[in-house]
Amino acid sequence: MSWIILVVAGLFESGFAFCLGKMQGASGTPYYLWGAGFLFCLISSMVLLAKAVQTIPIGTAYPVWTGIGAVCTVVLGILFLHEPVSFWRLFFIFTLIVSVIGLKAV
Repeated sequence: MSWIILVVAGLFESGFAFCLGKMQGASGTPYYLWGAGFLFCLISSMVLLAKAVQTIPIGTAYPVWTGIGAVCTVVLGILFLHEPVSFWRLFFIFTLIVSVIGLKAV
């Protein structure tokens, strides 16, 4: 169950990064709504990470959490924020995914 909690925490991490990206081009009410989303995702991510590290070592949980957040943030950026796609960017995202799986395996 802790691993599921950790994965959800990583997804919320990418949520708060995505909200920051959307805040960048917003003003007025949308800015504050994206800011509220940022705070919600940030708090949710931290609470879930704290719960997960009660049973998963922090040296494993933290890199997995940041890896999930990084990969999902890059994908969201490509899909919704029109960030560039290149071979090397995808290659290094792939190596990050393999590294996260490796941490889980060992």
